[in-house]
Amino acid sequence: MRFLTHEIGSLAKPPWLVKTSQGRELDASDIEQARSWGEKVGVEGHEELVESLERGGASVDELNHWASRYCVRLQESAGLEVIWDGEQPRSEMYAWAIEHSTGFEPRGTVRSFDNKYYSKSAAVGPVGLAEPYHNDEFSFLQSVAKARLKIPITGAYTLAVWSYDEHHTPREGRIGAGYGRRSEIEARRELTLDIARNIIRPNLEALIALGADWIQIDEPGASTEADELDLFVESFNVSVEGLDCMFSTHLCFSDYDLFFPAIEGMSECRQYCVGFANYDRRELGTTAADRPGYEVISKFRDLPYDPILGLGVLDIHTDFVESPELVRDRILYAVDVFGDPARIQVCPDCGLRTRSWDVAYAKLQALVEGARLAEAALVGASVS
Repeated sequence: MRFLTHEIGSLAKPPWLVKTSQGRELDASDIEQARSWGEKVGVEGHEELVESLERGGASVDELNHWASRYCVRLQESAGLEVIWDGEQPRSEMYAWAIEHSTGFEPRGTVRSFDNKYYSKSAAVGPVGLAEPYHNDEFSFLQSVAKARLKIPITGAYTLAVWSYDEHHTPREGRIGAGYGRRSEIEARRELTLDIARNIIRPNLEALIALGADWIQIDEPGASTEADELDLFVESFNVSVEGLDCMFSTHLCFSDYDLFFPAIEGMSECRQYCVGFANYDRRELGTTAADRPGYEVISKFRDLPYDPILGLGVLDIHTDFVESPELVRDRILYAVDVFGDPARIQVCPDCGLRTRSWDVAYAKLQALVEGARLAEAALVGASVS
């Protein structure tokens, strides 16, 4: 029995990339960060980066590649078996997609769910793909990664629900007169499926042509509207239908019961990554009753197409570093509820971009060690 360990997507960008992107000068601590982490996680040739930072003048594109190398080695050094680069070259999961699409115009900055801000755009005409926007990132990582790659890509429903719609929504709806919920949902459906067909699917096809064999479709907005879950499912199916690849999805923090029974129709999804550590306030030695929210795991087990559960065991909202024993216990408890350890994999609750590299690295090491402890516990139980 082995629990596959993998990332979810994002990691913090290093200060030498952030400051250079903003046109700010680096200080000695930024350069030391590049030196110390290059040594710590074994980034080949990191001395070249340090010298470049000391001289000044390195381009953002060059530093994006270096940041990708660092994040790949950070995850590999922590022991993860399936990785990405922490989305280092991307501006933001929504903005990056919109920047490389057509039919959108910016409409200002809004606050998002995690107290961050993003630039929200409006669909103002037929939407389409300006160019595949993950190809360069994937091709570069193919050349440097030692572990298997899993590519996160923002899904159609999230792009739609996080955008204004000035193209499909009737004009009377935009001014609040004579416009009911049914019409609003139909307008959303038109925009979402246009994005699925004309932006997401071409991106997936391009990545698969380059050799991608696992693509994670991120849908943090999936449960924004409880009466649109069928639309979320339809947009996923339209995006991936008939394509030869392993497709998974990441469902951000939510009442996961909301997704049932809608996702019974999402049969092309081979894995659901879901966050449970965020809801788990149990400490070692307390009772199982203090581990709320895990009951829904059995609903993922009972889906008719037998998907894998990507079990979130790291709380990404805190600097608290889970012990390997706590990770082990979360896995074993999930196994008890789920009933089939062969269909469980282990990951953080979400991307770790809000944590420092020090904290993220320690958490990922604990995740890997905890998974190994859980395997040993199950082997021991079967022997006895």
